[in-house]
Amino acid sequence: MSNPRRSPAWLPRARVQPARTGLSGILPPFRDAVIAAAATIVVVLGAYGEAHPSDPSEYFTGGHHLPHTPAAAFLLVVAAGLALAWRHAYPVWALGVSTMAVAVFSLLGYVNGASTLLPATALWALASLKPIRQSVAWAVALTVVLMAATAAHNPFGPTGGGLVLIPAEAAVGLLGGIAIGNRRAYVESMRGHAGREARRQVDEERLRIARELHDVVAHTMATINVQASAAAQLLTDRPERAAESIAAIRAASKDGLRELRAILNVLRHADEPADPTRPAPGLARLDALAAGVRAAGLPVTVAVTGRPRDLPAVTDLAAFRIIQEALTNAIRHAGPATAEVAVRYGAADLRIEVTDSGIGLPDSIAEVVFASAARSGAPELNGGTGNGPGHGLRGMRERAAAADGTIEIGSPPSGGFRVAARFPCDPQEDSR
Repeated sequence: MSNPRRSPAWLPRARVQPARTGLSGILPPFRDAVIAAAATIVVVLGAYGEAHPSDPSEYFTGGHHLPHTPAAAFLLVVAAGLALAWRHAYPVWALGVSTMAVAVFSLLGYVNGASTLLPATALWALASLKPIRQSVAWAVALTVVLMAATAAHNPFGPTGGGLVLIPAEAAVGLLGGIAIGNRRAYVESMRGHAGREARRQVDEERLRIARELHDVVAHTMATINVQASAAAQLLTDRPERAAESIAAIRAASKDGLRELRAILNVLRHADEPADPTRPAPGLARLDALAAGVRAAGLPVTVAVTGRPRDLPAVTDLAAFRIIQEALTNAIRHAGPATAEVAVRYGAADLRIEVTDSGIGLPDSIAEVVFASAARSGAPELNGGTGNGPGHGLRGMRERAAAADGTIEIGSPPSGGFRVAARFPCDPQEDSR
């Protein structure tokens, strides 16, 4: 068994990010810089509007006279806003600079209602990246510093103006950042789980392929060995019987090569049953598949024409899986509909066709219906693996190509959906 810590050769390897050096380690990410610039412009305009109201009577509010705010003072607001460009790369530094700049602006006695939004934004970013206890400590420090600086020279009085809004802004920044951080941690944990599950499935798939290769090669070579020994003994005395053995060798080698090519071409998380004692999927299980589909709530009829006969294993499996995937798609997406399955055994080919008359269901409803049907006793819907119905339209095309067949998928003019496939069958193989 392979080492599960080592990724298979056909999987893409993780890209190692180079260390950031020089200016690349100082300059902020472009997206963060653009957002910080936009926030700075909006807040500076808001702060200027607070300091220069359009109505002269607003210069006197509650007996307090609004101080004149020089243009140079707004550079402090600009500094507080531009610090946000580094809020993800250096969250503590960005929060400290933004808070100190607004605190100085407040200590000078200017109206700071709009400018306090900038430290709250920096706190949001910090809380999304740092542990909760550390984030709470920074939120308390921000609140104390800004409230003290505002109360010291508040133009609206020690408790006037936007003083009471500072704790609310800090709380919003703290709780919003914690929520974003929790969401990010959840997504990362799900990605890690998905990666482990993918590696487990890869190992299982490699074991399944090895088992199939063993079975195909062992069976084919054993048949060839027995027939070759018989042909060698009969070649002199009974050449007509030797010819039959040679024909059997030809047929066995052809089937073996075809199955080997199918196995090697479909290196994917296929939906074959994991239980080696379970019968191989094929058209012989078509009635069981139809019964499972009916149990899922989709009326389906099956029509078989021609004389059923033994098919190459790869053709039998591909035909069954394509029908299975088409019916599963109808259950998921067709909505209130009916389905028809037609199988025709021709002299030199096998043709299958699946049509439905559906108009579609919302994905959320279709998923509930499908999951309920699978739990209620329709194992044929997913091949008994529990891993879902297959790999969609691309999977059907790959199945057909692996068996040297052709497939047509689309919506006919009459509506609904249609999947039709044709597989060539050697008449000489049918007569064996």
